[in-house]
This record gives sequence, structure tokens and C-alpha cells, in this order.
Amino acid sequence: MTKQTLSFSRTDSAKFFRTLNKRVNDYFKDNDVKRTGNWELYLKAIVMFSLLIVPLVLILIFDLPGWLQIIFMMLIGIGMAGVGMNVMHDANHGSFSSKKWVNKLMGSSIYILAGNDYNWKVQHNVLHHTYTNIQGHDEDIDAGRIIRFSKHTKWLKIHKYQKYYAFFLYGLLTVNWAITTDFKQTFQYLKRKLSYGEFPNPATQWTKLIIGKILYYFIWIVLPLSLGFHWWQVLIGFFIMHYTAGIILSVIFQLAHVMPNTEMPLPDENGNMKNTWAIHQLFTTSNFSPKSWLVEFYTGGLNRQVEHHLFSHISHVHYRKIAKIVKETAGEFSLPYNEYNTIWKAISEHYNQLKVLGQKPALQA
Repeated sequence: MTKQTLSFSRTDSAKFFRTLNKRVNDYFKDNDVKRTGNWELYLKAIVMFSLLIVPLVLILIFDLPGWLQIIFMMLIGIGMAGVGMNVMHDANHGSFSSKKWVNKLMGSSIYILAGNDYNWKVQHNVLHHTYTNIQGHDEDIDAGRIIRFSKHTKWLKIHKYQKYYAFFLYGLLTVNWAITTDFKQTFQYLKRKLSYGEFPNPATQWTKLIIGKILYYFIWIVLPLSLGFHWWQVLIGFFIMHYTAGIILSVIFQLAHVMPNTEMPLPDENGNMKNTWAIHQLFTTSNFSPKSWLVEFYTGGLNRQVEHHLFSHISHVHYRKIAKIVKETAGEFSLPYNEYNTIWKAISEHYNQLKVLGQKPALQA
């Protein structure tokens, strides 16, 4: 089925985004600051890669007790999510560095995280950032039949229990990524001729995908097996690593968009959205833990999704500075600025939203 072509409104009589964009540009100009990463980001990259690599090296070299191996595999999962949020994410948005080759190199870290840069850029940069929270277009709110993230998704009886099982399933995100998702996405995206930038040669994309998966499985499966680990040890460790990363990434993603204070608007019968793209982002996105240095450090600024969605070409290390500008400008134009003070409050509200969406529609208020 052909997806409906969508158009955002071009009418912003109050000139919200023009005003906001000028103020943000003035901040960087007045302070002589580059929009890309700086020493803080590069230091974070070292920390996150260390979390990913050092525990793996220790496991492979030393004869560690089982309980310590489990802890280290969890640390690797934490590092995997950390590299994804802090390094790969900025790089594949083109904001890690002002040099394209550095962004390409750092963006390629997705291959050791089980992913593929072409698929990620299409799903995230094109579909999610353009059509945020729009059913049938934003794949981030499409969890198949098992979880209902939108009131516009067909309700099934099993959804009554999603408040109990959803968080457990979140851990399977990167497992699916590693095994099936990339192949399905490459087939679908190439067929639909989607791309972020130049459309890739299909043969080249399939070759990169297959070689990437071979290298990935060599590092995480073949290498430990060749060093004498039992197959069951390798599979358990592989699952623990991915489940840890999957839980972290999934929860962070959902706290930005599947919340009581975020909307999931639909286009009219002609495919027209009510708001401009920028104003749409304010209605569909939410921040959390704005005052927590630790949360912001580890999540790569993804606790400030409002700023990220409006200025994805700016590195996350600058979000704290421009957040005040965004919040004040949104208030000045009587527009929403969704935010939860703590991550625990946000998780609680996400749970409540899962509960609401799990109710049979006729019973919802």
C-alpha cells in the first residue's frame, strides 16, 4: 500500500521558528562557538568506547568468574548504548565534527553496535525527525502488534497487559536489530527509494550490510568461541549485552514521544498537517531530567529531545545552553514546552501512558 504524502502547514503568522532560529544563531555567533562537537564530546567518546571495549578485552584475556563476566557484559551493554547515544547519534546527524570524514568514521560505529548507517539514517533522520509521532510514517511508534504506542493503532486484547510486559520486551530492541530488522529495512527502504542524502547503489548497500553483519558476528560470537568459551557462555553473554543496551535505548526513546503530554496528530484527508514542522515538534516531543548532569552526560543530550528535534544539526553538548532560549521562545509564542523534572517521573508517566493505551478504546475517556 502506498503511504499518503504528507505536507506540513507553511502558515506561521507569529513567525515562531524564524524568531527561535535567529536567537539560536545569535547565541553561537555572539559566543564564537561552533555548532559541532568539542573537547567535551571527544572526552565522552573515549569514556563510552572504553565502557564498550575494556570489559570485553578483560573477559577475553583473563579467566574471570562467571558472576564477574555477567557484570562485565552488562557494562558492555551500557557502553554499547552510550556509544550509540553519544557518538553514533551525533555523527550520523553530521554534528559530531565539522569534518565530514570524522562524522562518517564515528557514524560507522553503528556497525559494531549491530546496525547499519543507511537504515538508521532513513528511519531516524528522515522518517522519525520529519514525521514525528505520525501514525503510519514514524516507525519509532510502530511496535508491531505486540505493543500499542498510539491511540490510532488497532487495539488488541493483549494490549490490556502491555503495562506489565512492555518494559521486558524493550530489551529485545538491539537483538532484533542484530538479527532481522536491518535486512527488512534495507529491502523496504530501497524499494521505496528512500535515502538521507544521495540514494545508494542497491548492490553496494546489500554488500555493506552483509559484510557489516559478518564482522559484527565475528567480534561478538566467533572470536570468543575461538578463544575457548563454550557456546552457551557466548550466547548468554551476547543476550545480556544486548538486553542491557536494548532496555536503555528503548526507554530513552519512549520517554521522548510516548507520553501523556505529547500528541500524535493525524493529517486531514488531503494529507495536510495542522501545524508547521517546527511547531509540530513541540507538540509531539518531551524532555526529562533537565537538571541532571549524569543523565545528560550519559544519554548524549537525548533527555533534551525538544532541542534535538528542532536543531538536530547541532551537537548535543550545546543543548543545555540553547534550552533556555527554546523554552522562553516557546512560552513567548504560547506554545508547549513539554518537560518532566526527573527521569523517574518520566518513566512513571510513560508507564501510565502504556496503561491508558492498553485500555479498550470504548473505555477510554
